[in-house]
Amino acid sequence: MAGAIASRMSFSSLKRKQPKTFTVRIVTMDAEMEFNCEMKWKGKDLFDLVCRTLGLRETWFFGLQYTIKDTVAWLKMDKKVLDHDVSKEEPVTFHFLAKFYPENAEEELVQEITQHLFFLQVKKQILDEKIYCPPEASVLLASYAVQAKYGDYDPSVHKRGFLAQEELLPKRVINLYQMTPEMWEERITAWYAEHRGRARDEAEMEYLKIAQDLEMYGVNYFTIRNKKGTELLLGVDALGLHIYDPENRLTPKISFPWNEIRNISYSDKEFTIKPLDKKIDVFKFNSSKLRVNKLILQLCIGNHDLFMRRRKADSLEVQQMKAQAREEKARKQMERQRLAREKQMREEAERTRDELERRLLQMKEEATMANEALMRSEETADLLAEKAQITEEEAKLLAQKAAEAEQEMQRVKATAIRTEEEKRLMEQKVLEAEVLALKMAEESERRAKEADQLKQDLQEAREAERRAKQKLLEITTKPTYPPMNPLPAPLPPDMASFNLIGDSLSFDFKDTDMKRLSMEIEKEKVEYMEKSKHLQEQLNELKTEIEALRLKERETALDVLHSENADRGGGGSKQNTIRKPQAQGRRPICI
Repeated sequence: MAGAIASRMSFSSLKRKQPKTFTVRIVTMDAEMEFNCEMKWKGKDLFDLVCRTLGLRETWFFGLQYTIKDTVAWLKMDKKVLDHDVSKEEPVTFHFLAKFYPENAEEELVQEITQHLFFLQVKKQILDEKIYCPPEASVLLASYAVQAKYGDYDPSVHKRGFLAQEELLPKRVINLYQMTPEMWEERITAWYAEHRGRARDEAEMEYLKIAQDLEMYGVNYFTIRNKKGTELLLGVDALGLHIYDPENRLTPKISFPWNEIRNISYSDKEFTIKPLDKKIDVFKFNSSKLRVNKLILQLCIGNHDLFMRRRKADSLEVQQMKAQAREEKARKQMERQRLAREKQMREEAERTRDELERRLLQMKEEATMANEALMRSEETADLLAEKAQITEEEAKLLAQKAAEAEQEMQRVKATAIRTEEEKRLMEQKVLEAEVLALKMAEESERRAKEADQLKQDLQEAREAERRAKQKLLEITTKPTYPPMNPLPAPLPPDMASFNLIGDSLSFDFKDTDMKRLSMEIEKEKVEYMEKSKHLQEQLNELKTEIEALRLKERETALDVLHSENADRGGGGSKQNTIRKPQAQGRRPICI
């Protein structure tokens, strides 16, 4: 009895000690996850759990986003999850998104998962028209998105209409031209075919390298008012703060780079930007909500920290990540090269096999034809030999008859006939015998010539038979397969490929390997510059090609502004759109 009571008490105490939990749903760009979180968890606890689940180490770019009364907010790391102004209905939903953007994606984004999440988010922003993208660049970006999803272009697999269900272009671009879906697919596929050999991560990085030059890339816009009450837009991005006209989100009226800002602060709804140059007046503006001011300050602090961090030496963690990324990239590159070599060897072996099979079939046909020719030659030789024998016997018989006729003529001449009648008859017989002997001689000569001709034909037939036998002998004794360089024997499965040292499967990258990899990277950069020039020429050709199909009446305000920027030579790169404030004594900034 006492034991039962003790066990019940122990069970009750364990039950009381179990922490209370609630369910959280995390929505990423390509998946959804649910977690059970403790009631006391702070934002950092949940954020770290999500990053560990994704295998993400470059955590400083991301955050957990939620919405409060149509206003975007981000989960604070030092505040309890349930203390935020979120819906208490389970599951509590957060969106795992990039909060800060890199200045140079290729140099800053190390992990493949980081690149992939950025690619998906930027692609969605372009398709949702949150980032303006000109039509010709939209087609190029779509081709890289197709390469990332489908791999290398194969005409036998990627047939006409395979992109019919894909969302690849902004609706604004599609509506702007009198072009059918098939025409758009044809132009995207033409670019897609040129990306052969690029892996998924390479195609996604090329996408980001083009997208990061778009004017609206990575910019968070907020509606503000200056001291005069004029409505403006504030843009916050990786480079600094920018002030825009509400009708023109492409070209800022004025910009404050992070390295030229001394202080940013807000009091209630008033926001203050103090430039580093004291000759430039302080800029103040008001926002509609206090919550928006807090969000602006968060983004300013985060972007400024990353801006300064980029201009310092990498931390030990980042150095290790980059070293691992380089090793992984080198390993993947060698693996791709090995697979490419194996594929090439396999294709060559298949081509050699097909060629040998073709040659074997051809030799079999030649052997069959030679056998038939030999049989015909043998039959002809037999017939000619038989005919020659018959002709020779006939010639002998005619010669014998001619000799008998000659003997008969001599006998007739020897026995003289006494009477004239006998003499005349004898002369007639002699004449007939002479004519007969002459005919016999001519026939014998003709038969002899015919026998000689038959002997010659027989000799030629036997010579033809000899040649046919010789050719058949050459065909049957000729080697069926041409000499080939022996292929290297495949490595046993328990050995690591590429002559890696040791019994372990780890890759040993020596200094010479890294130097060679560095030289290859420099070479790739030079090739990339050449390709960029070629790419710009192709973009211009595509723009010229589809310009005739453009519907001017469907142009949006951003289309017009982008065209004007391009005509002035300022389009294509967001760096060209930044205008810094000029030092003008203590005069206030008028916007």
